[in-house]
Amino acid sequence: MKNNIVVKDNALINASYNLDLAEQRLILLAIVEARQSGKGINANDPLVVHADNYANQFNVHKNTAYATLKSACHALFSRQFSYQQGSADNIEYVKSRWVSEIRYIENEGIVKLIFAPAIVPLITRLEKHFTKYELEQISNLSSAYAIRLYELLVSWRSTGETPVYKLNDFRKILGVKETDYPIISDLKKRVLDISIKQLNEHTDITVQYEQHKKGRSISGFSFTFKQKKVMKASSSSDEISAKNAFSKMTEKQRFLFANKLAELPEMSQYSQGTESYDQFAIRIAEMLKDYQKFEKILPNLKKVGFQIR
Repeated sequence: MKNNIVVKDNALINASYNLDLAEQRLILLAIVEARQSGKGINANDPLVVHADNYANQFNVHKNTAYATLKSACHALFSRQFSYQQGSADNIEYVKSRWVSEIRYIENEGIVKLIFAPAIVPLITRLEKHFTKYELEQISNLSSAYAIRLYELLVSWRSTGETPVYKLNDFRKILGVKETDYPIISDLKKRVLDISIKQLNEHTDITVQYEQHKKGRSISGFSFTFKQKKVMKASSSSDEISAKNAFSKMTEKQRFLFANKLAELPEMSQYSQGTESYDQFAIRIAEMLKDYQKFEKILPNLKKVGFQIR
């Protein structure tokens, strides 16, 4: 699968819900399907998720992929999530189901789902706050908590650090039930440490956390993270070609390729997380005026058709 970008409104990223690993994967694949098919997400038309895609994306055996999807559909149908919207003076507390309808066709190895009306604008509204990331980044995560933590962190990609999350709020955001891991050492060992280990090994960021105390008790957590560096070797002739290409790039070309780059998954590391694609493209066009930034972005420029001679 190519260009597998998942986009969620930050209200959804910070929503309180509890989904298991297969359910989260099902939702992410449905979001990608909506993007790739071009039909988008609405509250009327079902999105199709193929067992083959699930097996390929998450390294699951094809014999079990469909059974996993079918089971995830059944569980997801009864799931709920909650979030807040509105101004500080007039906050609305919203609770909704994730999906309004599910279907499955065994002989075709597919499941179909229709998102509930309340969740559709949270996924499709891209002109406001959003977080985007490549599905590939979470494909090797085996912890549902790790996926939730990754989503939470990349919504703060522009700063590389999060605010302090109070303990109870943090549990809700990650979907840790009140009855699960009531002892803080168990929460750290079985949720935090495992999640951070997986993020550091399998995603594009490295993460550390700090625990905050009130008296002797831990009252919350905050996180800092960095984008992993991609090693690049370049010859002197490559550098000369790059400088020539930089000097010859016209303003029209800058904006043309900036718009293409804004849609490229590899550019997510430069996203501030709170801007639309159009705003991101304008900022990329400004970055292309700086040779050092141009040189870093050049491999991605080549992917969208830019040629150096």
